[in-house]
This record gives sequence, structure tokens and C-alpha cells, in this order.
Amino acid sequence: MSKKRGLSADEKKIRMLEIFHQSKDFYQLKELEKIAPKEKGITMQSVKEVIQSLVDDHLVDSEKIGTSIYFWSFPSKAKNAKKRKFDNAQVEFEETAKRLKKIEEAITLESAGREPSEERNTLLKLLDEVTKRESELKIEFQKYRDSDPEYIAQLKIEIEELKAAANRWTENIYILKSYIKNNFQMDNEIIDQNFNIPTDLDYIEN
Repeated sequence: MSKKRGLSADEKKIRMLEIFHQSKDFYQLKELEKIAPKEKGITMQSVKEVIQSLVDDHLVDSEKIGTSIYFWSFPSKAKNAKKRKFDNAQVEFEETAKRLKKIEEAITLESAGREPSEERNTLLKLLDEVTKRESELKIEFQKYRDSDPEYIAQLKIEIEELKAAANRWTENIYILKSYIKNNFQMDNEIIDQNFNIPTDLDYIEN
């Protein structure tokens, strides 16, 4: 039997954020060390590290009140943090695109009826650097989206809805097979063959 895979760093952060967003409450570290293992499967030893990572990413707020440190995060916190990063990246992307266009125009102008020059070589080198940066920014956009807790949570909801719909159709097929079998005395194998029903048809559980 294979050993159960542990949670990745991103999975721990997503589940930890769920504790805050679902309760909309304030917690001390010792409270989270009790709640996280029980409700989200995060080991007690890694709770402090996960919380600190979320604080560093500006997804969780913290404040010392008296001798105690409290942590909290509302759903809008994560959304605003991601939007701020995305907006900054988008501004840089647009500026890079404008710069790229100017460089391409300059290269076209320099190339018209002229021999290769040092200035042209410099522009070509700069064009290559800007093009690479543009590609990096596109990858950065996708990374933000893939690590967005709200986006992942929405995907989970959609997956559950699709599973429920598939199971409803499976249930309808079973009901139809039972009706045909009882009223027309047909074997399951013949029903499956005539209606192109997979022999391994079953409910989706995981």
C-alpha cells in the first residue's frame, strides 16, 4: 500500500486561509495549532511556518495586543492582494509592450537600406531582452491565477457540481436498465450492448 502524500506548501496555505475565511474570526497561534490539524489536515509543526508565509504574502494580518499576537484574514484580503500583484504586473506588461513596439519600429527604420551597425546590434539585443521579459510576465500572470485560493475554491465547487450531475445521469441509466430488464426480460449484457452502455459504468466517488 502506497504512503499517503503530504500536503504541498500551496495546499497548506489554501487550507489555512479557508479557516479564516469560513469563520471570519481572529485567532492566536496556539488556537490555529489545534484547529488546523483537526479540520484541515495541516500538521501542528508546520502551522507557524504556514501562517508566517501568509503574513509575508500579505494574505493574513497580524497584530500584537497586550502579550498576545492575533491573526486574521477576510476573503477580500486575499482577493485584493492578488489584484494588486496582477495590476502591477499588468502595468509592467503594458509598458514593456510599448517599449517592444518602439524597438521594433526603430529596428525596421534602421534596417531599411542600411548595413548592420553597432546601434542596430544594440537594438536587436535589447529587443531580445524585452521579448524574454514579456514571456516571463505572461508566465507570472498564469502563476497568480493558478495560486489564487478563490479561483481554486471555485474550481472545487465546479468539480463537485459536475460529479453530482454525472452521478444523476448514472442513476437514471441504472433506473432505465432496471425497467427494461423487468419489463422485457433482457440480460444486463444485452442491454449494455444495445444501448452502448460501458460495462464498467459506476458512480463517481472521489
